Amino acid sequence: MNRRDSLKAIGIGTLTAGAVLTGCKPGEITDEVQVATTGREAFEIARDKTLVKETYFDAHEMATITVLADIIIPKDAKSGSATDAKVPAFIEFIVKDETQHQLPMRGGLRWLDVQCLNRFGNAFIDCTPKQQTTLLDEIAYPALAKPNMQQGVAFFNKMRELTAIGFFTSKIGIEDLGYKGNAPGKWEGVPQNVLKKYGLENV
Repeated sequence: MNRRDSLKAIGIGTLTAGAVLTGCKPGEITDEVQVATTGREAFEIARDKTLVKETYFDAHEMATITVLADIIIPKDAKSGSATDAKVPAFIEFIVKDETQHQLPMRGGLRWLDVQCLNRFGNAFIDCTPKQQTTLLDEIAYPALAKPNMQQGVAFFNKMRELTAIGFFTSKIGIEDLGYKGNAPGKWEGVPQNVLKKYGLENV
């Protein structure tokens, strides 16, 4: 099972943001979010529009989130990457909408940089891909992680969860899942063998 299929197996929670998000390039913060209005109360729409105008992560944090998201869900032959699906912008919106994510995410991003600075002399985004994956391998598998890496484990779990939710609720992610949505059924009547069983074949 590859990384993308593994993420599909995660129980993806219900979103409260109700927004279709546009993406950002590394280092770029965007508030370009199209707020969904169908079936929503006026106060919900107004709140989301207010959140869209706010910024939580700084440019360096957004660049780190962008790199992490594409490590978690890279582009493959079937579909685009997490960044192609606008996941960094989704995460920026979610932490403003659900503020309980703010401290764990910001603290985790700083933890990641401190670890990289101590080991490799660079912030995470300035490390080589091999250095990045070396550190992430130590926090990506909770059962194998050392006790002193638990803060990193908690952060990466949250980052992976938000990335999966953002990706698999995007247009790209839904197409990747092959989800077709509800479709009307076609009634062709009671099967002949059932009618015959009940003596109704000539009715």
